Amino acid sequence: MKISKNPISHALTSFNDAARETVGTIAARKSGKIHHLPATIWKKKESTVSSPLDIAIERTQEFFFREQLPAGYWWAELESNVTITAEYIMLFHFMGLVDREKERKMANYLLRQQTTAGYWTLWHGGPGDLSTTIEAYFALKLAGYPADHPAMSKARAFILEHGGILKARVFTKIFLALFGEFSWLGVPSMPIEMMLLPTGFTFNMYEFSSWSRATIIPLAIVMAERPVRKLPPWARVQELYVRPPRPTDYTFTKEDGILTWKNIFIGIDHVLKVYEASPIRPGRKKAMAIAEKWVLEHQEPTGDWGGIQPAMLNSVLALHVLGYANDHPAVARGLQALANFCIEGDDELVLQSCVSPVWDTALGLMAMVDSGVPTDHPSLSKAAQWLLDREVRRPGDWKIKSPDLEPGGWAFEFMNDWYPDVDDSGIVMMAIKNVKVKDQRAKEDTITRGIAWCLGMQSKNGGWGAFDKDNTKHILNKIPFADLEALIDPPTADLTGRMLELMGTYGYPKDHPAGVRALKFIRETQEPEGPWWGRWGVNYIYGTWSVMSGLAAFGEDMSQPWIRKAVEWLMSHQNEDGGWGECCESYIDPRLAGTGPSTASQTGWALLTLLAAGEVASSSVVRGVQYLLDTQKPDGTWDEDAFTGTGFPKFFMIKYHIYRNCFPLMALGRYRALADKGL
Repeated sequence: MKISKNPISHALTSFNDAARETVGTIAARKSGKIHHLPATIWKKKESTVSSPLDIAIERTQEFFFREQLPAGYWWAELESNVTITAEYIMLFHFMGLVDREKERKMANYLLRQQTTAGYWTLWHGGPGDLSTTIEAYFALKLAGYPADHPAMSKARAFILEHGGILKARVFTKIFLALFGEFSWLGVPSMPIEMMLLPTGFTFNMYEFSSWSRATIIPLAIVMAERPVRKLPPWARVQELYVRPPRPTDYTFTKEDGILTWKNIFIGIDHVLKVYEASPIRPGRKKAMAIAEKWVLEHQEPTGDWGGIQPAMLNSVLALHVLGYANDHPAVARGLQALANFCIEGDDELVLQSCVSPVWDTALGLMAMVDSGVPTDHPSLSKAAQWLLDREVRRPGDWKIKSPDLEPGGWAFEFMNDWYPDVDDSGIVMMAIKNVKVKDQRAKEDTITRGIAWCLGMQSKNGGWGAFDKDNTKHILNKIPFADLEALIDPPTADLTGRMLELMGTYGYPKDHPAGVRALKFIRETQEPEGPWWGRWGVNYIYGTWSVMSGLAAFGEDMSQPWIRKAVEWLMSHQNEDGGWGECCESYIDPRLAGTGPSTASQTGWALLTLLAAGEVASSSVVRGVQYLLDTQKPDGTWDEDAFTGTGFPKFFMIKYHIYRNCFPLMALGRYRALADKGL
């Protein structure tokens, strides 16, 4: 099984340049030919570097020049928690495909991520997480680590102290149930007959978020079959129960009160359990056929499903449960797609939850443009052309609610045509706007399609979600299955700010209906203290950056009191060292909003926010710039251990390895440009 089908930027991984680089191209996706611009069009600027600011900018520019891959893109590691790799080990055992050498490397990775206290966390420096620790323990047990191994003993003590398996989250219980280590009766019902519900019905699959839909449909197949692969005694984890489970342990804990939505859905789940045990289920066969067809149709030519590990792993698992052989083309492509998400070093192997080459390339390109690299530079032209070649030109699931909308836009990954998103699309179009490519007319046509698609994805309330419009059935987050609180994709302030910035960048007037509705949404979602909650980055600093950038680009008067309130909030949360930081715990406790040790990426967001508000000469900006200059390393990069990206608030946090370098460069570049103009 080939690892890392596509080259990854070596310096942008947690493996310290140990990632394997292979030569390859994306299957079924032919890139346009890259034409290098002649030297007569671009001439290297004579070196006039003298100030510390100029030196810092040039160092980071040189870093990005070095890290750009031959095809023109940038691609950094997307780091998350260890459950992604632990579940990979489980999948191989369930399918009978264990590769002991790869398993050894994955086990090494799991052990390196274990804290000295014995548990595993959801983000760097975070508290111990029960479900994550259970999954890591189980994966290590499968890999041959005995229960009396010191690492296992410490992990087990933490697990038992926090309630054991019965207190784990739903997905952890599902993986344990696959091996008979937990009862399927204790897994919340998601009956396969949901596939028969009409579009628009509350529990229709298209009312779930794209990531939930792509994961739940294959999981519903698995849960309908309830397979169990029995384990040898040495691999079992019954020692993770505080006491032997009783039948009542497989019921769900009710909330205080009688008529709460959670209690109502728990009651419904009891009824569904009775139904699922019945031999008479007239719609089951038809629903299973529809779900199987859906899974097969939604597989990309490259083997991916939804561009994310949960959808990919569970789709492979579903096909296996349905009787597809391991060498069946759909299964084999799916396994290869998972392998392509791996980063392998000499002694470790990690499976990423997702890959972000389009996002990384767009951000890297934007940073280079903002920092003054000429827009006809061959490196930038190559990156822009690579992005243009990634345009999505076929209908995806979004078509269900927007049947008349023409395809356009970009996805996050190398290939994920079923699920382009407005965030990537907006950043891509802003990044390539002024970059010269050979066929400027084709670029303009692509942008026209992309903007039309983005505007067509606006929800009724004036905001934007990531992948679907009007994905707002909040009641779905109350069902027992929804313990991650992320079954929907509602409009958020950060994405709406991005769309305002896109519209402003391309000259849309302030009275444009989409802009008017978006501004109303922004006003309604502002926090009382002034900032905006961030859905896709940590957290209020991220949300405020995205919104303020959008307001400034769209021509909003930045001196208005409600906008100044956000500026004052941000300034009041600057750290003594001049930087900004915010901990992941702010999603759990809003009183921690804007507080945490300074990081390069969050300082970049804060500076970009203040620059958008016209604060270029303020002491806060000067101190923030100095923080970045003081913490930059000689090679033009910054260190950052913190997870500042968000998958699911509270439950799935991300470290984008490109963030610590692209956002500081963007901020320093924009600061220099504005300071030079005397603004």
